[in-house]
Amino acid sequence: MDLCDLSVIRTLLEEHGLRMQKSLGQNFLIDPEVPRRIADSVGEADEVLEIGPGIGCLTAELCRAHPRVTAVELDAGLIPVLAKTLAEFDNVRVIHGDILKTDLPSLFSPGSRVAVCANLPYYITTPILMELIASPVPFVSLTVMVQAEVAARFTAPPGGRDYGAVTVALGAYGTVKKLFSVSAGHFYPAPKVDSAVVQIVPRETPLLAEKERPVFRSVVRAAFEKRRKTLANALASLPHGRSKEELGAILSSLGFPADVRGERLSPEDYASLARALFPQ
Repeated sequence: MDLCDLSVIRTLLEEHGLRMQKSLGQNFLIDPEVPRRIADSVGEADEVLEIGPGIGCLTAELCRAHPRVTAVELDAGLIPVLAKTLAEFDNVRVIHGDILKTDLPSLFSPGSRVAVCANLPYYITTPILMELIASPVPFVSLTVMVQAEVAARFTAPPGGRDYGAVTVALGAYGTVKKLFSVSAGHFYPAPKVDSAVVQIVPRETPLLAEKERPVFRSVVRAAFEKRRKTLANALASLPHGRSKEELGAILSSLGFPADVRGERLSPEDYASLARALFPQ
């Protein structure tokens, strides 16, 4: 069964009385090369977590490439569809649920190398990624398909117009790179924008200790909530009791001019700044 064939997709949906759920950002791939490329890019893993399998075109490729696959699907209507489309595989389990409400560590065997694959709808992309990078599960990689403009934000260098708080958060977690683009014509129904596949590989040595992460997040949030202001002015609202002059001196000690703006600092710079503002 070719799960990227448009006639097969339509037949499956009709058989189960289903329609596309725009509220869930559903767009199904109709080019079999795309899920194959995504599955091949995951790398070595004992288990793969797929978020939003749809009708299972990527799931099937993951099952062929990896020992165990867990797919979490929010749309209850797709669960019986997946039971049919994945019937040939004995190394997959499909869970009906909301990934943001799922106990992720309970899904996997202790010590397993777990990778993540997902085709993330725009409206929930950032919340899901923030949940994943905050999870205690030591993922070996996160390979996600997102809107092209979102991919640009995820991979933007410091100083660029797309550089923001989410860029810093992902950069603090690991190395972020764009793997390839996917044009709108590869989906049914075709979305209005193109997509891109991005991969995040966690740092071997975490940039931040567990106790440092809340402070780091507060500093980054403050910096980008008021990004038109200088960083010293933006950080003045934090509960550290320091004046703008003191903040300017701290920035200078880290090698930045007192009037630097937040988009100029790298994730490593923000880690140093957080430690300077709130020494443990």
